[in-house]
Amino acid sequence: MGVVVIEIFTAGQWHKAAVFSLYGDDFSAGYHAGGGLSYDIDYVLPRLEEDRIVDRVGCLYPINFDLYGNESWPAFLLDLLPTGAARDAWLELLRLSDDDSSWWQLLRFATGNPPGNLRIAGAAEEVYIDHPGFNRQEVVEKNVDFIEYAEANGALVSGASDVQGQAPKFLLVEDHQNRWHAEGALPDNQVKCYWLVKFPRGKKDADRRVLFNESPYYEVARAFGVRTGAPLEYQDDALFVRRFDRRVTQSGVERLGLESMASVCGISEFGFRASHNDCCAMIGKYATDPRREILEYIKRDILNVALRNTDNHSRNTAFLKYPSGTVELSPLFDFAPMFLDPEGIARASRWDAEGEKEIGLPDWGRIAEDLEQETGFCSTDLRQWMADQSLLVKRLPETMKHCGVEEELIERLSRRIETVTRMLQEART
Repeated sequence: MGVVVIEIFTAGQWHKAAVFSLYGDDFSAGYHAGGGLSYDIDYVLPRLEEDRIVDRVGCLYPINFDLYGNESWPAFLLDLLPTGAARDAWLELLRLSDDDSSWWQLLRFATGNPPGNLRIAGAAEEVYIDHPGFNRQEVVEKNVDFIEYAEANGALVSGASDVQGQAPKFLLVEDHQNRWHAEGALPDNQVKCYWLVKFPRGKKDADRRVLFNESPYYEVARAFGVRTGAPLEYQDDALFVRRFDRRVTQSGVERLGLESMASVCGISEFGFRASHNDCCAMIGKYATDPRREILEYIKRDILNVALRNTDNHSRNTAFLKYPSGTVELSPLFDFAPMFLDPEGIARASRWDAEGEKEIGLPDWGRIAEDLEQETGFCSTDLRQWMADQSLLVKRLPETMKHCGVEEELIERLSRRIETVTRMLQEART
């Protein structure tokens, strides 16, 4: 039957929040099939008057008694789906064909532990196996085969692959004895820390270099003033990332809301080239402090341009939603020298029209003028701020060296950094 129940984690427990029903059970169309979304009455009643963004299943769906009709799946549902290597693993586990008809089954069964605080009811097993777990070295040594190894040794592993991205990656938890398990394999009270562990996208040297440099790139971003989480930990072709959407507290685990900018912009599609202008407009509409978050967003793109992180698509940027009601951009993630990727990844998200006539070299002054029209941000102030960023960009080679970026990368990017510095300075005029 083409109906799923969406649950949200708040106040320490899971609540039935909404229901999505397909029109005519059209499974063959995948996420392009139409359907209706409605909130559960018991969820609406105590939240109707305030209608906080953080309590919505998606920014675009105010809490009320309406039936939201959609020509395709609501965009926030795509945030829950596994993609890339994780999708392949689930297709094999569920014995599904690799076509659009499989998306509905993935929504039903592969969404028990996705990042954020939403899930599909019934997808999480919530049946725990008494298993001692594994040490960190086993995770590193088994690499992309770790989950198969864990399952062969009697561990529950289904929640490890509820994640997006082309590179192989697993959602793992560390217990209080420093043993490692798949997410969902332990009750919350036994978890010390939540991790995402990434491996190279492929077997070429360039794939390994991208992963190796992601950790120092992250520290460059931190020095640049971008919002970041805990330092990344690289070990022998494995990158350990502490998750910022999970917080272990004395009163239990908090699951924070995480909604991709693709969802906030209503993009019910994978691989769609998003507009930076649209993203800034949505940030202006939904963020608690729009001015601060728009500057944060632009600062990230300046860094993406200067250091050639071309994989800057709208699912690599997200809102983080706090129980307090604060909505802001999450800490930076998936920031790496993706121009090295052997598949040749083109810059994914771009500025509109005259703001980026030459791909990868934005006209920052024109962008400031456009954003004044679209968000109300004073273009004169924005131009001055952009020009001020040129000082940080100019120092990037020194910063990169200090943070441990490979010397060859610094040399390859030096002329580009000079160009971006000059173009930011020109924004003042």
